[in-house]
Amino acid sequence: MDKVGGGTVRGALSVVRKDLFTSAPQPMPPMTGPVPLRWLPHLAITALAAFAAGPGTEDISARPVGMVHAGLLVVALRRPVPAWWLSLVMLPMFTFHTPFGPYAGWAWAVHAGVLFLVALRNPPRVMAETVLPSAVLLLGLQVAGGGIWPWRFLAITLAEFAVVVAAALGVRRTREVRTRLAEQEAALAQERAHRTVLEERARIARELHDVVAHHMSVISIQADAAPYRVADPPGELVTALADIRAGALEGLDELRRLLGVLRSEDHPDAAAPEAPQPTLDGLDDLLAGVRRAGLDVTAVSSGTRRPLPGGVELSAYRIVQEALSNTLRHAPGATARVELTYRRTALHLRILNEPGHRAAHPSPGAGHGVLGMRERAAMLGGELSASPLPDGGYEVTALLPVPAAPTSIPPTVSPARTDKEQTA
Repeated sequence: MDKVGGGTVRGALSVVRKDLFTSAPQPMPPMTGPVPLRWLPHLAITALAAFAAGPGTEDISARPVGMVHAGLLVVALRRPVPAWWLSLVMLPMFTFHTPFGPYAGWAWAVHAGVLFLVALRNPPRVMAETVLPSAVLLLGLQVAGGGIWPWRFLAITLAEFAVVVAAALGVRRTREVRTRLAEQEAALAQERAHRTVLEERARIARELHDVVAHHMSVISIQADAAPYRVADPPGELVTALADIRAGALEGLDELRRLLGVLRSEDHPDAAAPEAPQPTLDGLDDLLAGVRRAGLDVTAVSSGTRRPLPGGVELSAYRIVQEALSNTLRHAPGATARVELTYRRTALHLRILNEPGHRAAHPSPGAGHGVLGMRERAAMLGGELSASPLPDGGYEVTALLPVPAAPTSIPPTVSPARTDKEQTA
């Protein structure tokens, strides 16, 4: 038991030595908020130190010592524990040396301020390790001096220590709560951003269902019709084509199940919309609708216009649609321009608008338009950038890769087409 008790005492002394016998800097951080207010606590403590150094002492020759002691408040802004030690060592001099008599009350007030700065940046354990010796020193000096101070002074000084402890605990608690709230808000913002990305991807996947299902249906139809295009086809070929058709039909079933998982609230029964997904063939109708909504928009196309893969057509249409919708919402009265450049291996889009001529009303949208456009471009392995222009306008550019079209047999509708293919 003695060994256990001795080990506990040694451990406690080691902790106290590590806490109090250190000169490591602990700078007090600025406040959060507007820049002019961030350093307000530092300025207030410096002003308090100057005010405490003012009374000084009656003896001019001793006054600099009182000013040095008051300056420990400023030192405690960066090194609170060494400032506490210096103040503790100087207190007996202010108590018993006659020239410092008028400064004694200020000395204990300054010491209480130093205790507050120590407790503000250290755990409660260090607060107890500094407040307790300070209180013991106060009572010890009172006893050694034969009742040098009235008991009212002792009560006021001890009350100052209690206020210091309560204030430091309150400030630390408030700071911890704010820190946790900031961490929770950051985590919530990250989770919200992640959920937004998933929602956009699910919406894009729902739209692509029709495109993918169409291609799977074409594969099934071609595999079913191929044996009828060749006289006396080999059995191995017929079997292989039957396997291809079966795989395509199975893929259609899986796509239908996937659409059920990704269904939106607008289609709770998991049924896909009746209308086909839009392509660039419908761009003129889109621009006409935007003009009727009040946006003066022009479209320019360069390069050899040709049919593109369904995913590229759908993504390009949606990017143009979202960019023009953003212009209507955020730049009322502006003019816009849509440029399509057909390249051999890519489609380049550029949608730009001038600054709005009227103040924009608060938008009821979710604010995820740019994110959705980026997801559509990234899905195709492309790139998208959206940024304001120097004149106050806005520009959206996208580069959508176009894979080389494979050579294939033109689709021929087979008499044996099944209900699965017709309803995909």
